[in-house]
Amino acid sequence: MSGPTTPVRIALEHVCTGTVAPLVAEGRRFTSAIGKRPRGEAVAVSALGLAGDEQADLSVHGGLSKALYAWPVQHTAWWQAQRRQRVASLFDEALSPGFFGENLGLRGVDTPLEEAQVFVGDTLHFPDAVLRVTEPRQPCFKFAAVMGYPQAGKDMVLSRRCGFYLAVVQAGTLQAGQVGELHPGPRGLSIAEALHAQRFKHLR
Repeated sequence: MSGPTTPVRIALEHVCTGTVAPLVAEGRRFTSAIGKRPRGEAVAVSALGLAGDEQADLSVHGGLSKALYAWPVQHTAWWQAQRRQRVASLFDEALSPGFFGENLGLRGVDTPLEEAQVFVGDTLHFPDAVLRVTEPRQPCFKFAAVMGYPQAGKDMVLSRRCGFYLAVVQAGTLQAGQVGELHPGPRGLSIAEALHAQRFKHLR
């Protein structure tokens, strides 16, 4: 499936950072920085991500190729509905920016931003920073823990509502309210296709 071949306008709705904190998942205690909080000011971004942001496990999050995690904000309502249905309507609160562990909440200005339309190698151009799409976010037990139901990882794979990781091409600053552009890259592999390639691994 091919996406747009011309730049697409995107709005940066929120910028979030977080620090490592305890997390209980599957009856065990871990550390995680999945709980992010929005920042109102401009935040410096360098090759390893946003200033003030932490990752608990650098083998799966962070580093040069996964310096930031971007989340299409239109997915939030769908995930909130899944959470309510799967956990007997115990979770009714709105899911706040940063809930999914994202650093950047993105919205397509003219059309929804979908994983099928975002490709590995595409670049996001903001007024003072440039980022490159590298790979989809993969489901993990920590995501299922914060969602509150064990099938959350399977839902991520089947729905392709996963978001994507970014490398930093040009360091600078990012701030909520900025408008940028998604510039097409080689268009060889979409984020949705890349996630689909992993589905049997995660659905066994």
